[in-house]
Amino acid sequence: MKRRSFINKSACAAGALSLSGFSAPGAIFEDSLKHTFHLKYAPHLGMFKHSAGEDPIAQLNFMADQGFTAFEDNGMMQRSVSLQEKMARTMQGRGIEMGVFVAHKIYWTEPNLASGDLGKRQEFLDYIKQAIDVAQRVNAKWMTVVPGHLDLHLSMGYQMSHVIESLKQASALLEPHDLTMVLEPLNFRNHPGLFLTESPQAYEICKAVNSPSCKILFDIYHQQIQEGNLIPNIEACWDEIAYFQIGDNPGRKEPTTGEINYKNIFKFIYEKGFKGILGMEHGNSRPNKEGELAVINAYKSVDAFN
Repeated sequence: MKRRSFINKSACAAGALSLSGFSAPGAIFEDSLKHTFHLKYAPHLGMFKHSAGEDPIAQLNFMADQGFTAFEDNGMMQRSVSLQEKMARTMQGRGIEMGVFVAHKIYWTEPNLASGDLGKRQEFLDYIKQAIDVAQRVNAKWMTVVPGHLDLHLSMGYQMSHVIESLKQASALLEPHDLTMVLEPLNFRNHPGLFLTESPQAYEICKAVNSPSCKILFDIYHQQIQEGNLIPNIEACWDEIAYFQIGDNPGRKEPTTGEINYKNIFKFIYEKGFKGILGMEHGNSRPNKEGELAVINAYKSVDAFN
């Protein structure tokens, strides 16, 4: 359905409900129910708050109603244990698979893992231990790790060695639990000065760590800005990629709003046999319920083989 058509249909439906004095929650999404996606696209809290309300459980149920079978939550570590457990029960009951959450404090402006500072390394490992408990509580398999800022006082070789050693020790904690940290390279424009920026660098690190618990989170938005050449780089890194994240460029909004050909990328990922999760780590290009419907329809339009 073309965007103008669904906006017109939504406006007519809303008008009819208003005249009748009845307003059904999510009525604007009536023709979006029970869609079957080819890949596991994972929304986050807040993406559909105008349609589902502020309650996280209501938002999870709304996602399931729209056909989404995965969910990610960068802030899961900060949520109360009772809410984590309630969200886990809801996801299990609705057939939603838990995606990534951020596993540790990220150092955006000062070095930590790259520095070789043993105190910073221990802090990181302590966070990983806490993240194991959270992952088990919410049935997560993956957690996001960002090695932090460059150490400008050290050559890159020393920094690389320090990061690899920290990740080897973290992998030793994660392996007995069959959990995986996914390393996320971030672009220079949004996050200047970080140690990990490109997919070949992440690939090199994962090969050096040599653990099933250390893999790549390939964020398509970040890598379009940082390196481009998306499909060839995905293919070159394929055996170390465990997770994807999505956002169009420019703007970091839903697919179809920028320059990235997500239809071709998703088709490639699907045909490679990817069974993991693709996190919808982006904003909505338009406000309110209409913008949330636009997000859903954007994913329908670029979903593999549509």
